[in-house]
Amino acid sequence: MNRTVLANLAAAAAALSAGGAVVATRMVVAEADPATLAFYRYLIAALCLAPVPLAMWRRAGVGARDLVAFMAFGVLFFGFFPWAFTASLDHTTAARGAIGLATIPIQTLAVAVLFGRERLTAAKLVSVALAFIGVTVAFGRDALQPGQDTSFLGEGLMLAGAFSAAVYSVFSRPLLRRHGSLFVTAVTMLFGTLALAVPAAAEGGLSHWPALSVGGWWALAFLGVVAGAAQFTLFSWALQWLAPSRVVIYLTLVPVSAMALAVLILGEAVTAAMAAGLLLVVSGVFVANRPAPKTGAATATATQEP
Repeated sequence: MNRTVLANLAAAAAALSAGGAVVATRMVVAEADPATLAFYRYLIAALCLAPVPLAMWRRAGVGARDLVAFMAFGVLFFGFFPWAFTASLDHTTAARGAIGLATIPIQTLAVAVLFGRERLTAAKLVSVALAFIGVTVAFGRDALQPGQDTSFLGEGLMLAGAFSAAVYSVFSRPLLRRHGSLFVTAVTMLFGTLALAVPAAAEGGLSHWPALSVGGWWALAFLGVVAGAAQFTLFSWALQWLAPSRVVIYLTLVPVSAMALAVLILGEAVTAAMAAGLLLVVSGVFVANRPAPKTGAATATATQEP
């Protein structure tokens, strides 16, 4: 099996794991504040990967510039993103949160085009329009219903988290190529965990162990080991070998798996508006990533290396 196939499988597995993370977070978020929950999730994940930087740091040859990049990506992707992800699910349902998370491919495309990493085409403009309409259909009407005054907050946090993931997807590839996905994931996750310790401590989450139920501890273990260490290593490994737009297209599997699990485990209802919005978001992603016509280099839309 060649590396490209394996990278595609890794991206798909990471996306399916992320769908499970939406539901697992929704299950346990009522038992701990968002910053504390995110901190312990990534502490577990960082401990799983701790042997990697310990064994590889000396021969990795990390310079000052790369160290700054490790810190910045860690705070952004493993600090802000998990906090926003967890806080979002304290204010909205797993299904709605998953749809917001599914905008990562569109946001990745926008960042890549803005910074010259990909060319803007008519197909990509159509994809952005479809995704925007999809988010509006899924969020707008229901968010304005009585008793949903915190809905915009939850969905806004998820969209902000998705943007941080888009930035990481576009700009982390050179670092991944130089040092390898496992090393980069382990080091950046460590910095992200340290960043999460600040809001967790402010909310009193570090003064004692979380008072979780048995189910809550199982959910936290899943979030740390499977949907933490394994998921982000697979995602970063796929980014190392595939263009960002190719990797993040698999994140359209997140709301599909999350909705199915939310219905089965949490008993949530999926409305027609949410289903229609999801369909539009997924359609936009596929339009953006359809194969370019083979008419020469002028039509190529592959990601450019910085």
